[in-house]
Amino acid sequence: MFPTLFVGHGNPMYAIEENRFTQTWQNLGETLPKPKAIVCISAHWETVGTFVTGMTNPKTIHDFYGFPQPLFDVQYPAPGSPDLAKRVADKLKIELDENWGLDHGTWSVLKHIYPNADVPVIQLSLDRTKPASWHYEFTKQLEFLRDEDVLIVGSGNIVHNLRLVNFRNPNGDEWANIANQKLKELILASDFESLANYQTLGNEVRLAIPTQEHYLPLLYILGLKNEDEKVEFFNDVVELGSLSMTSLKID
Repeated sequence: MFPTLFVGHGNPMYAIEENRFTQTWQNLGETLPKPKAIVCISAHWETVGTFVTGMTNPKTIHDFYGFPQPLFDVQYPAPGSPDLAKRVADKLKIELDENWGLDHGTWSVLKHIYPNADVPVIQLSLDRTKPASWHYEFTKQLEFLRDEDVLIVGSGNIVHNLRLVNFRNPNGDEWANIANQKLKELILASDFESLANYQTLGNEVRLAIPTQEHYLPLLYILGLKNEDEKVEFFNDVVELGSLSMTSLKID
């Protein structure tokens, strides 16, 4: 069964920077088996209902502002996979989308893992009208892809509170470190029910997840874990007070 990844994608600038996080992403590309295709669930594509990109050549979406021009110049010309998208749409009973493309939650990470952009990529949207518990159950329908050597990637951040970013603190504020550790312990304990009902996990976790879009991609990956698989954390760092880069591989 093919591994799955949840990646804390962090600052969009990491797409064009070289740092400890991007080095780890590059190492993944060297150690993971090469997939036949990639399905990415990004924090940055929220919809009413669920959609999957169905185009042959998805565009590179620069869904941010206020960054240097070189970041806007980046293109990630990975092909799409209309056939895979159609099968996913039929299996999940969702609609094909021909307009979106690849947002920075997807390409800023894949640019480092698969820099040649030679693996077909499709994106699955997040239905903003559904609770976290629904997303955790919904993702289990994607399990068949793991048997077909498809890499499923969730891209978000476990701790993500932009209102509390602290540029004077290169590390995490105390509440953010507490939340990051608590969520990691629940992941290792396979207590996915508690993780899907994160609102009950205390004030630090509520601060860590003020809105759910950056957290939901984690639940998509955890929902695909089998009992005999192990979880391996990487980039386990909280930075700028309130942003966690903590990522994991399930294999």
